[in-house]
Parts: sequence; structure tokens; C-alpha cells
Amino acid sequence: MMPGRRVARRTARRTSRRMAAAQAPPPAAAPAATPAPAAPAQQDEMAEIQKLAQLKEQGILTEEEFAAKKKQILGI
Repeated sequence: MMPGRRVARRTARRTSRRMAAAQAPPPAAAPAATPAPAAPAQQDEMAEIQKLAQLKEQGILTEEEFAAKKKQILGI
């Protein structure tokens, strides 16, 4: 197989994964009236950032997308 075809297939797979992720319904929001304890919230943030890091390593997210989402999660 020619190298150009491999790159095109990889790009097509990455694009289709991004489109599928964008079309997925947003996760259900937690009720705003219920205050969450500080420690579990930090654990949730870290878990979410770790998931994003895995997506970045897999090539699904770019470095810029990862950084932007991480800032959003951390409230920076």
C-alpha cells in the first residue's frame, strides 16, 4: 500500500471519530442546586483530563483542542 493512502485513511478515520463525537448528545448536567464536595469534584476533573489526554494520544484531539478543553474543565 502506498504511504499516501495510509495517511488518507488515518485522516478519514480521525475525522469520522471527531464528527461522531461532535454529534453525540451532551452529557446530562448535574442539578445546580446540589453542592458537590470539593474532593470528588477534583477527582472528576482529573479523570476528565486523563480521558482527554488519552484522546490526544490516540490522535483524536489536537494539542490545541486538549489545552482548550483542559482550561475549560479547570475554569481557567
